[in-house]
Amino acid sequence: MPNFTQPIITTMQNIKIHSEIGKLEGVIVHSPGQEVEKMTPGNAERALYSDILNLSVASEEYRQFKGVLQRHCEVHEVKDLLADILSDDNVKNNVLDEVCRAEGVPGLKENLGQLSNTEAARQLIEGVELLRDNLTRYLSDERYSLRPLHNFLFTRDASISMYNKVLIGKMASNVRERESIIMDAIFKNHPRFGVETISAASLNAPEIKIEGGDVLIVRDDVLVIGTGIRTSTHGIDFIIEAIRKQKKERSHIIVQELPDTPESFIHLDMVFTMLDRDTCMVHEPLIMTHNRYRTIHIVIDNGRVDSISTAPNLLSALKSTGIDLEPVKCGGEDTWHQEREQWHSGANFLALQPGVVIGYERNNYTAEALGHKGFNIVKATDIIKNDLPIPDSKTLITIAGAELARGGGGARCMSMPVKRQNVNW
Repeated sequence: MPNFTQPIITTMQNIKIHSEIGKLEGVIVHSPGQEVEKMTPGNAERALYSDILNLSVASEEYRQFKGVLQRHCEVHEVKDLLADILSDDNVKNNVLDEVCRAEGVPGLKENLGQLSNTEAARQLIEGVELLRDNLTRYLSDERYSLRPLHNFLFTRDASISMYNKVLIGKMASNVRERESIIMDAIFKNHPRFGVETISAASLNAPEIKIEGGDVLIVRDDVLVIGTGIRTSTHGIDFIIEAIRKQKKERSHIIVQELPDTPESFIHLDMVFTMLDRDTCMVHEPLIMTHNRYRTIHIVIDNGRVDSISTAPNLLSALKSTGIDLEPVKCGGEDTWHQEREQWHSGANFLALQPGVVIGYERNNYTAEALGHKGFNIVKATDIIKNDLPIPDSKTLITIAGAELARGGGGARCMSMPVKRQNVNW
């Protein structure tokens, strides 16, 4: 089992994530590109989408999201970081070797190796078209030797910043395996990071699944993790073992079971996200009401699992650790509105700092519920157009999401924080 106590190789930007809400200082994103255009109704389900997206509309909406982030913190693009590390021939050779071996196309490595670093980075993300130079490939129904990474827009899942380390996720679907390989290579080799990664992805253990949308670092000593179709109990055991070896002080891991359906419940952050020190967003039917999905409270103390018990619900488990949260209901009070807005990522928020969050403007009843809790509602377009600073008081910054939300994720899904300031609890 990997040891979280390995030393960090520090360069320009350390990894530092000790909460969900500390002031954001660095984040990794991936602006949607041609990989989105290469999705069809025929391959959408295989690509983990329920519908295809209009790239021009999605890109314009994403520019609002990125524009707000750029006014607040340092923003890194995956494609740029990947191109940077591929300029090193040894790194390029290792990355291409791992990708081609994992996807069963070893003969593709030579062709990719002859490309420039920027072009190789583009094709690793947008896909490599199948060269029909023999009978088998000529008759193949496949269009790509390397399929496009349709899901890389959601940078949250393939790697997880945990304290001063990076955990490389073990994706639930093979179509996302290359994302983990790319993020692992970036964190190991880019001079901005140069971090020793802890890779679950490298394990030959199909029962282990871990995706970042299920992992929330609430406080330095409190993790909340969802288990369902994307993160398995074996994956959580992997994290428990790593934390057990790293920390001697008392720590809490609170596990929330998730339904297998509907698909909008794929990750914990689709039903629960942190907004402030004392406020959270919840999908009430799952998080607050009595149901068959259990909440398990695990206590680790002095390097051993001290106790495992069932809690009444997620908020009561958090309260027992000293984190007393007031819930804001996704969709407000009406159950139909709750269902509709949760489907379009109405519970999925990214905190820029305590009490300042980004979410989709389409979720009107959720925004109204936040307004009742003292949040001002500001459009991203107004901030960008008028070159306004990011507010310091309680604020919901709304971005257009008519198209992006159809991809099955929100602002938290589309961001992978690498550095936050500490929170004064």
